[in-house]
Amino acid sequence: MKRDVFQAIADPTRRAILVLIATQALTPNALAEEFDMTRQAVSKHIRILNECELLQQEKVGREIYYQLRIDKMKEIDKWLGQFRKIWETRFSQLDSVLLTIKNRKK
Repeated sequence: MKRDVFQAIADPTRRAILVLIATQALTPNALAEEFDMTRQAVSKHIRILNECELLQQEKVGREIYYQLRIDKMKEIDKWLGQFRKIWETRFSQLDSVLLTIKNRKK
């Protein structure tokens, strides 16, 4: 079953894993050390992130390192972009209203 990226980021633990691997590739054991849960629980989160194609894995010796797939994060950014435009417009309108109020008080 293919999941979408929004299922992955819906969970706070998976978001935290993404933050951790955004700067460096980590092994499942290294990730598990960062959380108050079992290695198996962290592995389940990694599996879901993998199914959502947010992780890239690289085998180095006997270890598997996971790193972030930036191209899939762009999918999230593109979706959020539509809301960013709405909020930027609203903030601009608010700036105009506040400037008008400020000028009236002078």
